[in-house]
Amino acid sequence: MRLFFARYLFYNQSKNQMKTNTSLAALILLFIISSCTKSIDYSQEHINQTSGRYLYNADEVIDVFYENNSLFLKWKGADALKPVAMDENTFFIPDMYKKLRFVKHPDTQERYLGIVSEEEETITTFDYLKVADSFETPSMHLKLKNYDAALSGYMEIKKQDSTQTFFYERDFNRKGYNFLGDKDYDDAIAVFKMNVALYPDSENTYDSLADAYAMSGDSLNAYVNYKKVLELNTGNTRAKKFIEVYDKNKD
Repeated sequence: MRLFFARYLFYNQSKNQMKTNTSLAALILLFIISSCTKSIDYSQEHINQTSGRYLYNADEVIDVFYENNSLFLKWKGADALKPVAMDENTFFIPDMYKKLRFVKHPDTQERYLGIVSEEEETITTFDYLKVADSFETPSMHLKLKNYDAALSGYMEIKKQDSTQTFFYERDFNRKGYNFLGDKDYDDAIAVFKMNVALYPDSENTYDSLADAYAMSGDSLNAYVNYKKVLELNTGNTRAKKFIEVYDKNKD
């Protein structure tokens, strides 16, 4: 009992010490960031040239904008990240833990957000291409229910890199069943069709699409997709049962 109590005290003291160290580190970082922040007088020309949308990856963007002559970023769900300005073109983003710089490619003249090397300040790469303000990623199209455009975008990503991790079968499946739960059959079917197109060798994608058709009252398309389920998995009893009942009623 005494040993247990001693361990308990040690554990809590260690945990409290860790919290203290973490809080102290956060305060130090905040102090350093605040100390480094400079008041930059951005020219209107600079604002016009650098404001806009940058492609962070194939399915994600960074939006750059200015308010009251201060630089802000919209990224990963945050509507107004305020970076630490180093100079007119260079800034540090604590959330990324990266220093970025507005740069223009000497050959293409295209604008980028480039990552500044930690070892050598003068070395900047061309990382995040500036795209049209109207540019939308596949996920944006999906959110707006522009399903054809979303699928086209996802298929292009898959074509460029079959190992991509921007979308998963289970995510589309979950989204489709959320629509089914709300009886939004057209949206559910559209999402499940996307999943079938992206994962044509998966029994589950056809099974979900068949479910959606069946719940919407479209027995024929449910039958067609359950048949596909059985091609991929002859042991799917639910698909077998639906097909048996359908064939019996058809006769």
